[in-house]
Amino acid sequence: MRALASGFAAALIALVPAAPSHAATTAAYPEAGVTQFSSPSAIAANTGVPGSAWDPVAIGAPGGPAMVDAYGRVVTLHGVNAVYKRPPYELTVTPGQPWSFTAADAAQVARLGFDVVRLGILWQGLEPGSGGPNSPVICHGGTPGDPQMLSYPTAQAYLAQVAQVVDLLGRYHVHTILDMHQDVYSQAFSGEGAPRWAVCTDGIPIKILPGRWSRNYANPALNVAVDHFFANDVVGNLQGEFDRVWGMVAADFRTNPWIVGYDPYNEPFSRALTDAHGTGGEADVAAALECFYTGRAQPGWTIGGVRLRCPATVPALGVVPTIEAVDPNHLVFVEPDIYTEHGAPDLLGPMPFGRLVLNFHAYCGHRSPVTGDPTNAPQCASRVDSQMLARQRERSALDSPQQPGGPAWIMSEFGATHSTAVLDAITATARTMDLSWAYWSWSYYDDPTGSSHEALVQAEGAPGPQALSLATPYAEAVAGATVSESFDPGSLGYELRYRPRSSISAPTVVIVPAVRYPAGFCTEVTGGTIGSEPGAQHLLVWNSAGAAQVVVEVTPARCAAQPLEVLPGKQLSSA
Repeated sequence: MRALASGFAAALIALVPAAPSHAATTAAYPEAGVTQFSSPSAIAANTGVPGSAWDPVAIGAPGGPAMVDAYGRVVTLHGVNAVYKRPPYELTVTPGQPWSFTAADAAQVARLGFDVVRLGILWQGLEPGSGGPNSPVICHGGTPGDPQMLSYPTAQAYLAQVAQVVDLLGRYHVHTILDMHQDVYSQAFSGEGAPRWAVCTDGIPIKILPGRWSRNYANPALNVAVDHFFANDVVGNLQGEFDRVWGMVAADFRTNPWIVGYDPYNEPFSRALTDAHGTGGEADVAAALECFYTGRAQPGWTIGGVRLRCPATVPALGVVPTIEAVDPNHLVFVEPDIYTEHGAPDLLGPMPFGRLVLNFHAYCGHRSPVTGDPTNAPQCASRVDSQMLARQRERSALDSPQQPGGPAWIMSEFGATHSTAVLDAITATARTMDLSWAYWSWSYYDDPTGSSHEALVQAEGAPGPQALSLATPYAEAVAGATVSESFDPGSLGYELRYRPRSSISAPTVVIVPAVRYPAGFCTEVTGGTIGSEPGAQHLLVWNSAGAAQVVVEVTPARCAAQPLEVLPGKQLSSA
């Protein structure tokens, strides 16, 4: 069940039209018992059309598993990742380039029913600086200070390109989570993320291990470099500089209504701590990561309730309060360490902030290292299910005064496969958990740390075999408390049941991806009134006064050509 709460810190998101009065809305559409007609052309005409007059709505994470908007509706996001890991280390709207993200991409994202893109930005693009690994002016031990690597014109030019992509997505009513992406810390280790000047290995030669890129997680030079970052114990002030760059990003986007929030650090890790301390090393990694998030001035707690003591070299304000100091509007999507993807528990403890979302990734080990497709589909799906269940149990342990019951949650990466069986199973489980998600990845983008079948769309822009599997109806915003939500991939039947709240003055929004219903669809609503045009991809349902439960059903069909006999309080429509 999706819990509701009030009194939250808000972020901006454009989910639904500004709410007119209920009477004005229902008067424009048929009364209960009147049938509307569906057709492929009607659906296509109402799909992903930019320029619709929709107003931004605030969204927060007040405590409990759900994100909740300013009207009190429970919000669920379905989306994709889009990250370009090579120069220029960002996607741009400039057409004809390997790093292009164009209006055709944005329209296709919307057509498939997605409402969010986790968009990659990279530290090495924002602050390329100069010099290579192990520079003595950066890597010498001592009091952290300004490394003199930040060029404001360079960073602003980079962010201007990011803003164009965010605004393009917004024109199609698709929102953005900005993701500071990294894999194996830096390009110096066959990954991406940190600029070369921020690589300090204590003189250990950087030798790339042969084979798949992920083997470098065991690279001794990498482990030293990552530990210097999290300890922040060199004069180059690596962590502090990373935080300063994040402050610039958040300041640039603090009023952008299409930003949902920020993912401070993709898949954090430190193999050296785990190797040094054995089974207890995971707790050390979690403590170092938590101090990175909070800073030493506002430390959090361990899972056992012990207040952390962060090293004196860690910045007073960590990356989360740095972001929140300049942007009081948007959410912060914090990730546990990467070992949670491989069966380790999430040992992050509660943190004293009110806009956090627990943000995790879920992959399985039963996959081809080349294609990403499962070698055993049932085992793969089961492994991901177990990860979702583990994060569900652990989420409530992050309870804090700022977020009673723990933060909201999202699975911001999963998939990277052509296997529709695996994706159907994962998304079905996520639906029962009211869990938001984002598939990896929208396109392949010559991914140096990816797999060949990860792309949702092919190079020419055509949807891949897994695209329709993810294009399912879902409740984006519920004007009440969800009782159940289900979708049958075989029959394409969808059902949402919820208990309405009379205090909510906005409609429930169900996204019905038109591409999944090429011959049209019919919608049947009990306990509510349909407030959207026939064939609209965003199905709006207004609660009926006095209804104890609202039921929304979608079926693939053309509605009958004559009025149907319906029960009181029930409406049939093709919307």
